[in-house]
Amino acid sequence: MEISGILNQIDLRQFVLPEFQRGYVWSREQVRGLFSSLYRRYPVGGFLVWTTQPEKGAVRGDMTKQEATATLLLDGQQRATSLYGVMRGRPPEFFQGDEKAFTGLYFNVDQEVFEFYGPVKMRDKPLWVSVTDLFRDGPKGMVAQLKECTDDMYAMLDYQQRLTDLYSIGSIDLHIAQVPGEDRTIDEVVDIFNRVNSGGTKLSSADLALAKLCAEAPQTRGELRHLLAGWAEEGFDFKLEWLLRCVTAVATGQASFGALRDVSPSEFSTALKKTADSVDFILNLMATGLGIDHDRVLAGKYAFGALARLVSNGGGSVTDVADQHKILYWYVHSFLWGRYSGSVETNLRRDLVALEDGGIDGLIAEMERWRGSLELKPDDFDWWSVGARFYPLLYIMTRLGRAQDLISGLPLSYGMYGHLHNLHKHHIFPKRLLYDEEMSRAQVNALANFCFLTAGSNWAISDDDPASYLRQIEQARPGVLSSQWIPQDQALWQIDRYPEFLAARRALLAHAANEMLAALRDGRQPSPSTQAITTTSTESVEAVIPSGPTVGDDEDDEVDAVCHLAERLGIAAPESHYEISDAETGEALAIADIAWPLGIQPGLTEPVALLFDPDLQTEERLGELGYRFFTTTQKLVWHLEDLLGIDIDGDQIIGEAEPPISG
Repeated sequence: MEISGILNQIDLRQFVLPEFQRGYVWSREQVRGLFSSLYRRYPVGGFLVWTTQPEKGAVRGDMTKQEATATLLLDGQQRATSLYGVMRGRPPEFFQGDEKAFTGLYFNVDQEVFEFYGPVKMRDKPLWVSVTDLFRDGPKGMVAQLKECTDDMYAMLDYQQRLTDLYSIGSIDLHIAQVPGEDRTIDEVVDIFNRVNSGGTKLSSADLALAKLCAEAPQTRGELRHLLAGWAEEGFDFKLEWLLRCVTAVATGQASFGALRDVSPSEFSTALKKTADSVDFILNLMATGLGIDHDRVLAGKYAFGALARLVSNGGGSVTDVADQHKILYWYVHSFLWGRYSGSVETNLRRDLVALEDGGIDGLIAEMERWRGSLELKPDDFDWWSVGARFYPLLYIMTRLGRAQDLISGLPLSYGMYGHLHNLHKHHIFPKRLLYDEEMSRAQVNALANFCFLTAGSNWAISDDDPASYLRQIEQARPGVLSSQWIPQDQALWQIDRYPEFLAARRALLAHAANEMLAALRDGRQPSPSTQAITTTSTESVEAVIPSGPTVGDDEDDEVDAVCHLAERLGIAAPESHYEISDAETGEALAIADIAWPLGIQPGLTEPVALLFDPDLQTEERLGELGYRFFTTTQKLVWHLEDLLGIDIDGDQIIGEAEPPISG
């Protein structure tokens, strides 16, 4: 069928998307590559479809317009969506994803290259033409415009022919293969999809579970997204797969998504409401009991599966204060030791069994069997960057009221308000001084070199020498330094004693953390006591958790620049400060400044990481895990150039909002 005919079928809702399909995930470079191949008449593959009478909820979009029989796109969704988005100038009705991936594609009629719009390169440049405008208005008007910019008749003939060749993409025939059998089940069709989709990302068990639910209750996906959006507004970023995992635990007491097979739509709806109430309760408990008030310090999110089941079993709350403290104790240890960094399903299964047998005490006993000793050692704080597992613990220790602001002396407990009281991460030994001493990035950003201050205090101290400003603080406010677990030996405040300072502070942090956790384990509050939390509604989260982030991060310019560059290139958004863990043991191997754990082009390329200062053992282990990693931003940029087939001006990446890109 011709491409123009395929687009017409999408307009008529004869070609539709089955609900089990993922949303749109292609990058700009994949879209650009598709049109470049079509322009050159290279093969781009065909489509696999299944013509049937879809059940209610089996296809995406408005069912009221659906005909009795429809053709479901099983393979080729990304290509079909890209073609429609560029050639129609709008996404198809079944679209779910980021429109920027196909918005603003331009064609240079002189160089015969495709690029996405860049104002510096393309504004007021007639040789760059909008591909969408060409398909919408035809080549005639564009040819007239080009005649005004050149007197070369032969060049104009070439330009006209190139525009005609591009416009005639719509008449290219693409092969469409049919899956026979209108009466096949969704299970059979999903299996066929996974078999033929060898070049892409397979549907996960979560995708399949959601597909089955949506087939019977079309509103399910929207309800899940609504809940996720509500938590996002409060500063907590949860994924759909995470929420589905929590609902599975609440509805069935099991970890596997397959357990949802026997859950009816009404039972799922009830379990979803219970899960939402339970998650709200947990967030409130963590806010008031640990001071966790934003996503960066909400570690170990998959622990919510077991906790949601526990809270749901209690009717949506846990009113016993001692049990609340024990819940917090278990949660902290779950993220400190990476309980869910390895096999989520395996460990959740064990925790759910322990929960059914012994409640929160059963969970703690299972943690102790799995980990052995839960006592923290000074070396456990020997990590660096805000991505380290012990970074949230340092924040929690600060928020529980033990730490005081170095300048004002005010306790940095949870509940401080006003933008000047938001906590900022502070380097006790300033970065500038340490880099002047040729310290590595890992040494400069050692966890034991961090403390938290109010914004005003952080700005006031700036990059002063610790030998000077720490002495002044101790003289003005005795005891403030010890409240932040800063060693009292003034000799350690000298720049040449920095490694010894870190070792001494790690010992102080470990001792204080053990005391705090011991209190929680005994069912006691280690800071001024609070009333038992009994609220469960979404409104209660808004009342307890202040809106907006409370940590002012001074992340490296390079990390921010790479994130912005990825957005401009239209590739998958990377994770910053990403923990790379052993999939089997959950052991934390490294903290990557930037990572694409699913690949820069998800499902099509290997995982990639930008990792400063790795040791030889870490390098070898990452290689075993299939990561391709780089130790400088420039090397990562070179990889992007090779992968995407473009030139990136590396000298202008740092500090430039829009580094120039040329193809």
